[in-house]
Amino acid sequence: MLSQALLFLQQMCARRLPALMFGILCLVFAHAAQAQKLTIYTEDWPPMNFKTKSGIDGMAVDIVQAMQAITGNKESIQLVPWARGYKAVLEDDNVLLFSLGRSPEREKLMHMLGPIAISKTAVYTRKGEAARLKALDTDIYKLPIGAYRGSIFADAAKKKGFINLAQADSPLNSSRMLFARRFDLWVEGSLAVNSVLQESGRSVADVEEVMVLDSLELYLAFSLKTPAASITLWENALRQMKKDGSFQKIHQKWLPGEAPPMEVHRVEGGH
Repeated sequence: MLSQALLFLQQMCARRLPALMFGILCLVFAHAAQAQKLTIYTEDWPPMNFKTKSGIDGMAVDIVQAMQAITGNKESIQLVPWARGYKAVLEDDNVLLFSLGRSPEREKLMHMLGPIAISKTAVYTRKGEAARLKALDTDIYKLPIGAYRGSIFADAAKKKGFINLAQADSPLNSSRMLFARRFDLWVEGSLAVNSVLQESGRSVADVEEVMVLDSLELYLAFSLKTPAASITLWENALRQMKKDGSFQKIHQKWLPGEAPPMEVHRVEGGH
């Protein structure tokens, strides 16, 4: 384990060694220690990551904390508004943000590691109204559609041809606007729909699926200036978890009935 290796190197640096050997060991120690330093952000998007009375919880939170135990990383996970976390992973050094939907545009802006889950990006409406909306055919794309501001779901709606986005500051407020009849269409990730609706006292029985826009793989995202050595530690941890079954156990706990993605992809950004 890396933490044990770091302790060994630290002990070696403290001993009386030839100057050259001392310098080499201390440089290695400093580099390895730097690879461990990350500012870790997530957002309130249940069931993947969300705030509780005592802290944060969620499927992705459990995955990241298990990976921290393997890598020896002890940084706290900070739950922040999506816009703040996304800005940090684009602009700051040594930032990890999760859970983030993979897209060709984002692949150029950051490094990615995953997938940790797969979600549908779907359009929903209030129960009993899907047939009427589907009958509009291509005119449906002229209707206002609600989305979480800055989300990949809003991007997906634009790409599919929706021209009138009504964006809210959170998934919860977006769902509330649907039931307040501010719009008839709401785009969201299928994994989050039930949790978002429950937060407002509703359930999936209160909505109907109008159409599926695409399939979305969820990843961990690292800022471009995160050292490659640090990302490699996390990659090895994810591979270990998927090999020993601990990843599948967490996935099943939070997403029963969903097939866990077993491959591991590391996407190098900046190209």
